[in-house]
Amino acid sequence: MIVRIVLWSLADAHAGYEELREQLPPLDEPSAWLWNDATERFGALLVAEDDLPDGLAAARALIGKEPEVYEEFEAV
Repeated sequence: MIVRIVLWSLADAHAGYEELREQLPPLDEPSAWLWNDATERFGALLVAEDDLPDGLAAARALIGKEPEVYEEFEAV
């Protein structure tokens, strides 16, 4: 199983929190979207066997840039 942490700064993004919340699809559990309004950060905790969920591509398109943080771990 692979666990990924993906984070964006929304300070200069094309989309804000409300637009992201309205347009992004839900992720299959235990994956989840992450929000921190105070620091203007958005991201995802992704848990999957292999492929990235379609929602990640949708987030990239809405935000207009690649994430600042992309970390990948193997869960044991």
